[in-house]
Amino acid sequence: MTIHDPIPARLAALKTATTPDLKKQWRDLFDSEPPPFNRRYLESRLAYRIQELAYGGLKPETIRRLERLGEELDGGDRKKSRVRADTMPIAGTRLIREWQGVEHVVTVTADGFEWQGRPYKSLSAIARAITGTRWNGWVFFGLRNRRGRS
Repeated sequence: MTIHDPIPARLAALKTATTPDLKKQWRDLFDSEPPPFNRRYLESRLAYRIQELAYGGLKPETIRRLERLGEELDGGDRKKSRVRADTMPIAGTRLIREWQGVEHVVTVTADGFEWQGRPYKSLSAIARAITGTRWNGWVFFGLRNRRGRS
């Protein structure tokens, strides 16, 4: 990077660009239609792409190493790979919820959850078993508020 490098200015301009302008830049830089994600996502991906084109992307060995690490973490399971690791409680964590005077304890396992000695894939299934109605399990156990934010 030199003193006359235009890249930092391009990156700073992303913050003040209009959404239609960000979408136009997306089309120019990725040669595809922009995804229907929020502005922050577009800004971050455009910033990365601008730097990638100017300075080069990840080295092939780095890409291979990241792919190997991903395989170790999720075993190639595409569904697991889409779940952010920092949103899932650590295995062994106990979630406690009182419902109608009864305390329910759920243990987080490596493969999901356990309640009353039975394995479950989702907290929503447990919340449904406890209440008899459909609940978002993350909301029921207080891990996320009703608006979807942690």
